[in-house]
Amino acid sequence: MTSVELRQLRYFVAVAEELNFGRAAERLLIAGPSLSQQIKALERDLGVRLFDRDRRSVSLTAAGSALLPHTRALLERADDLQRRAGRLSGSEPVRLGYVNWLPSDLTARTATVAQLHLDAWVAPSHTQAARVAAGGLDLAVCWVRTEDLEERGLRARLIGADRLYAVAGGDDTSDVAARDTAVLLDADTTSWSSWNVYAEELAQDTGARAVRISNGGITGPAFFDHVRRCSRPVVNSPKGQTTPLPPDLVQRPVTAPEIYWTWSLVWRENEDRPAVLAVVDALCGGVGDLGIRAPGAWLPDGDPHR
Repeated sequence: MTSVELRQLRYFVAVAEELNFGRAAERLLIAGPSLSQQIKALERDLGVRLFDRDRRSVSLTAAGSALLPHTRALLERADDLQRRAGRLSGSEPVRLGYVNWLPSDLTARTATVAQLHLDAWVAPSHTQAARVAAGGLDLAVCWVRTEDLEERGLRARLIGADRLYAVAGGDDTSDVAARDTAVLLDADTTSWSSWNVYAEELAQDTGARAVRISNGGITGPAFFDHVRRCSRPVVNSPKGQTTPLPPDLVQRPVTAPEIYWTWSLVWRENEDRPAVLAVVDALCGGVGDLGIRAPGAWLPDGDPHR
């Protein structure tokens, strides 16, 4: 067996977490065909198939599921080694975690201010915020509320925002009022804690219909199945913003109000390292309000950027 590169292991973890090569490639900032080739090379080097894939879906094989926790542990040890080496050399990297969105010009903005290390473990917003508070990360791009910041001793600045849209069957692409949409809430509060909080408040404030599900169908093929069964257009989550729609479904702008999801860059309240604070300024300087304070825009109560 030839040597396996850490880069390939990071690719494996990303595909395993997304179960979608397109989304994993976007997250890793590489081309989709290149990612597919690297996974095939890794499978060849390891001598096992990691994924079952066809034209519609990607799933972990039994071997892939067994190797995933060991791969995460190995990457954590490699990251720890890098941090220790950085401390010894006086150039410890700034560790940045995220959920599924990053600025497209991340590297260009930070190249001259710090050695930025993008964390391989992509996790939900509440998990990434907790990791920053605990010291496992220096920074994270995630969704937070003011109460989360106060409880965990964090600060936040606006780094990005998504205007959410609805997905519907048919060919009507006209605007739809928020009160005439549906929003999904998943029973898996570990994975969807932040989205559920957001979605419940959206339903309460706008009259959108809250639909409770238990199959993880906030994104992916299961989401599209929910859309097909629902009599109303269904609000898309931030994790599904860039996912291509099946040909039988369309995107519809949501109005009255326009609904926004904010991305915050969070760091510890007592953070005093110049490199970390320089990255904050580099990534958040000049961002503006991204439309979230325009007339007719909606954000949930407790959003730190209202």
